[in-house]
Amino acid sequence: MSRTAELKRTTKETDIRITLNLDGNGNASVDTGIGFFDHMLEGFARHGFFDLECNVKGDLQVDGHHTVEDTGIVLGNAIREAAGDKKGMKRYGCFILPMDDALALCAIDFCGRPYLNFECEFPAERVGYLETELVREFFYAVSYTAGMNLHIKMLAGSNTHHMIEAMFKAFAKALDMAVSEEPRTTEVLSTKGSL
Repeated sequence: MSRTAELKRTTKETDIRITLNLDGNGNASVDTGIGFFDHMLEGFARHGFFDLECNVKGDLQVDGHHTVEDTGIVLGNAIREAAGDKKGMKRYGCFILPMDDALALCAIDFCGRPYLNFECEFPAERVGYLETELVREFFYAVSYTAGMNLHIKMLAGSNTHHMIEAMFKAFAKALDMAVSEEPRTTEVLSTKGSL
C-alpha cells in the first residue's frame, strides 16, 4: 500500500504544494524561497528516506515567518495523511544525531496527540535568510498538524548552522523509525486499539 500524500494550501500569505512519500528513497525537490530552509528540508528527505516535493511561494517581502510556519502546517498534514490508519507502524522513534559541535536529540510518539517540547537557544539570529526563531515555529506546526508528540533538545552545540541541521536530520531519523513497519503486529500499537 502506497503511503503518499499530495496537498495544496493557498492563503493570502502563502501558496504551498507538497507531495510526500514515506516509503521513498530520499529524493527531494524543494523551493521555498529561503535557501537554508530548502537545504534543511532536502536533508530531512534524504536522511529519512522520504521522497519530498515542496514548492512554496510566500510573502518574503514581509519576512520568512508565514513561509516557514505554513510549510510546517502542510508538511505535518502530509505526514498524517500519508501514515493513514497507522496499523502495523512502530509509532515511536528517537535519535541522537551528532554534527561536529552539535548534538541533537529527537523523540517522537506518533499518537494523534499534538505536543512540542523544544529546548534550544541558538547563538545566531539567522543562518542565511532563515531567522533562527522560526525553527521552533516550523516544528510546532508540524507536530500539531501531524498529531505527534515531538521532543527536540540540543544536548551540545556552538555553531547555529550545525545545530539546526542536526535537528532536522535527527527529526528525519526519528520519524523514519516511527513510521516504519513493526513486523510483530498488523494492528495499531495501542491498548486502546486506535490512535
